[in-house]
Amino acid sequence: MTIDVRAKSMAVSVLALAFAGPAFAHGFDNCTQEPKDKWKPQAEAEEAAKAAGYSVTRSKIEGSCYEVYAKDKDGKKFELFYNPVDLSLVKKQDD
Repeated sequence: MTIDVRAKSMAVSVLALAFAGPAFAHGFDNCTQEPKDKWKPQAEAEEAAKAAGYSVTRSKIEGSCYEVYAKDKDGKKFELFYNPVDLSLVKKQDD
């Protein structure tokens, strides 16, 4: 019987984590519907952030966005979300 209780407990834990996952996610991930073959290089999103006056610490692909981690001239951290097709800034979020 203890195995049955453990199995149920494990199942409840797995389901709780599955439903809580989106709550732990932060950021933004919907910048374009265009296929990846139309995307500009990720380095160009970093360059766009630098041209806007930010210092870039790193970047990554998040959903259909380029997410650039950057700091402004005062050292404040931001997450900048760029459309990978036209490199427009879609969202700016305090980090």
